Amino acid sequence: MYSSCNLLSVPALGSRTPVPRRDSSSSSSSRSVTSQPTGLIFGPRKLLTNAIDISPLCIITTRKVGRFSLSAVLTGDNSTMMNVEEDTDNIGLISLDPGLEPYKDHFKYRMKRYLDQKELIEIHEGSLEEFARGYSKFGFNREEGFIVYREWLPAAQEAEVVGDFNGWNGVNHKMDKNQFGVWSIRIPDSGGNPAIPHTSRVKVRFKHGDGVWVDRIPAWIKYATQDPTRFAAPYDGVYWDPPPSERYQFKYPHPPKPKAPRVYEAHVGMSSSESRINTYREFADDVLPRIQANNYNTVQLMAVMEHSYYASFGYHVTNFFAVSSRSGTPEDLKYLIDKAHSLGLRVLMDVVHSHASNNATDGLNGFDVGQSSQDSYFHTGERGYHELWDSRLFNYSNWEVLRFLLSNLRWWLDEFQFDGFRFDGVTSMLYHHHGIDMAFTGNYNEYYSETTDVDAVIYLMLANYLIHNIWPDATIIAEDVSGMPGLCRPVSEGGIGFDYRLAMAIPDKWIDYAKNKQDEEWSMEEITRCLTNRRYTEKCIAYAESHDQAIVGDKTIAFLLMDKEMYTGMSCLTDASPVIERGIALHKMIHFITMALGGDGYLNFMGNEFGHPEWIDFPREGNDFSYDKCRRQWNLVDTDHLRYKFLNAFNRAMNLLDENVSFLASEKLIVSSRDEDDKVIVFERGDLVFVFNFHQVNTYEGYKVGCDLPGKYRVALDSDAREYGGLGRVAHDSDHFTTPEGLPGVPETNFNNRPNSFKVLSPARTCVVYYRVEEKLKETDNDKSASLTETDIGNMMLSGIISFEEASSSEDKGVDPSKELTETEAL
Repeated sequence: MYSSCNLLSVPALGSRTPVPRRDSSSSSSSRSVTSQPTGLIFGPRKLLTNAIDISPLCIITTRKVGRFSLSAVLTGDNSTMMNVEEDTDNIGLISLDPGLEPYKDHFKYRMKRYLDQKELIEIHEGSLEEFARGYSKFGFNREEGFIVYREWLPAAQEAEVVGDFNGWNGVNHKMDKNQFGVWSIRIPDSGGNPAIPHTSRVKVRFKHGDGVWVDRIPAWIKYATQDPTRFAAPYDGVYWDPPPSERYQFKYPHPPKPKAPRVYEAHVGMSSSESRINTYREFADDVLPRIQANNYNTVQLMAVMEHSYYASFGYHVTNFFAVSSRSGTPEDLKYLIDKAHSLGLRVLMDVVHSHASNNATDGLNGFDVGQSSQDSYFHTGERGYHELWDSRLFNYSNWEVLRFLLSNLRWWLDEFQFDGFRFDGVTSMLYHHHGIDMAFTGNYNEYYSETTDVDAVIYLMLANYLIHNIWPDATIIAEDVSGMPGLCRPVSEGGIGFDYRLAMAIPDKWIDYAKNKQDEEWSMEEITRCLTNRRYTEKCIAYAESHDQAIVGDKTIAFLLMDKEMYTGMSCLTDASPVIERGIALHKMIHFITMALGGDGYLNFMGNEFGHPEWIDFPREGNDFSYDKCRRQWNLVDTDHLRYKFLNAFNRAMNLLDENVSFLASEKLIVSSRDEDDKVIVFERGDLVFVFNFHQVNTYEGYKVGCDLPGKYRVALDSDAREYGGLGRVAHDSDHFTTPEGLPGVPETNFNNRPNSFKVLSPARTCVVYYRVEEKLKETDNDKSASLTETDIGNMMLSGIISFEEASSSEDKGVDPSKELTETEAL
């Protein structure tokens, strides 16, 4: 049943005030979510003396705010009063955070809305999963002896299919309309072959109320291209139905879901070292091995959905079911994903459901011909237009919009075997004000009031439920700057259902420090608070810089730190200048402390792992349409005498450390010291002890650091090691024995609230990680010949004392070095 009845409950309320028009050359949607990015405050955590404890035993306290008014979301056009008491009393989210109790009515209301919407879909469509198979009903599909084409065009007076197959004359291919505004046509095969040949161009032609006929690319088109010989040529829909021999067949299964995602954010088009657009297959063959070699476990692909404006970075989507044709065909993208899976890499798609391109010629906006919101993909008037982004806003209360967007998610999962999504622009979806001119302070009334777009919240709950139901191991990340409580809690608890939220305040903090503060002004307290400022039980992906910080008008961290000296001072054949020494040291420290302290996963943008210089500038009129800054200079890291290799090697080692001991997945995170005078931060993640010395000149010998477990500690990773461009001042073969501190069980008598301590050498501008050596059992006469245990070898590999090749030579001693070590064994 293809009903388009508007059965959703009340539209979300609230209005927006006008905001400045977005500069059309701006390429990133996420950077314009809020005009004043700030750190997120969610109420103070339980604090130990001189320690931040976000273990599972942490207690959340929140400030009390005014009680939420239920009537604020139960009034409005076409609203319906509901009995919110039915089956919605038990909101698990509130039991996790009692501070949400004043907003219980809000959670009951939106949970009732969600359950009602889901039930309606099940009644009218069979199930949510079946509802999300809209691509098998709409657009072009094959049935026995026919091509069937369906399109939701409730405002059209007439409609027909045109294309190469009928000489662009639709007089013999007119469509019929049903009571729900869905037009359809069955086109019989010709001579035993489909009437519309594979790869031929097609469009839908329809007449709207004022009698004007327009040609549009079908909304559900699976491929769209433009004439490469014509500048700024419009796109054409392409009928994509390759014969079985030309369809890519997946060979490799999905890699297992990692304990913590280490995400490599990548843009296929700009991934070539040459000044051109790269292809999916070239990326698969040339770039994926680099990502694997640097020990990432997840690739996040930008700009996959077709977008007519290349410089939009893929965020102004025109064709939601079509692979961006600049880099190849749908089959080429499948090759890329399968190749990633073969390398053990999961692949996430950057999905844009927060808005759509304003382009009416090539995109979904072309189906808006002045009709009401009920008959359109978008809201009408001011509510349907994002002035800052110059784009259209979806009407999430519309039945067919839900079908379109939910089916879009399932399409990418089913057809292309993606492992999950990063949802762009979630802040814009959650609120009627879209986060514009909002500095979120953490006051809960900012999240639950008449400014909340409940329709969008319900859509996101349905989307996350659907994705996890189809693919339980999917990873779903939200790009949200507001930090709405419950965003990353299960739908069953009253949450919105994401797995992770991007910790968007962190890169802004580093930019502020690098641009505006002298080294002596860097605050260890402020850095620590920014990196640990996240909600208990809700996971974050931390990052020091993403594509946002790399676009023209901004600078990467490496470029901020070293600027023009990157052009002259990165050769190992000459001594490093003070600027280069500082830049390389701080680049390693900033990325590593962000990873280790900032979240439950880590993200890096393509090239930043080796300190890619310069910015990204897409070809445009202002740069004579040059691709020179829209590429990645892999030659820099591949050239052995350049210092870029050191940053890349340290990035690889960071990821390897987590691969071996899974510290990112550990819920044990305790900051024991953040000394403003020494400029030193000491913390534990899992059973590792991290020591970051940000002082520009002071090296501390015999520096006392606290720890949890007694025993012997050794170096696991050292940014000052020579292989990472350091001076090699820290000995890796030294044993650091702990000393008990204070009275057992009495934290206030301990050293920095830690029951044990040991002393280390901490050079200026370095970070060193220590692991606890697991002592061998006393040898018996029968095993004295075994000089090394498997744990010994694992420890030595972690600390860099021996290589994997050297470890392999231990096989003839009865040790299997290829066996994967457990976390306990590795430590």
